[in-house]
Amino acid sequence: MLSWALTFLVIAIIAAVFGFGGIAGTAAGIAKIIFFVFVVLLVISLIANAVRGKGPNV
Repeated sequence: MLSWALTFLVIAIIAAVFGFGGIAGTAAGIAKIIFFVFVVLLVISLIANAVRGKGPNV
């Protein structure tokens, strides 16, 4: 998912360089949304792993 966000970011940068403002804005918006979805899923995954994780065997 993070690779998708980076791909859309690169598309946005390339489109901005060539002067396609609408496409660049849309691609940047999509990249931002995908990135924040990635961060939310990462935090949920880390919390779930911490909650059901096993303690050290002593």
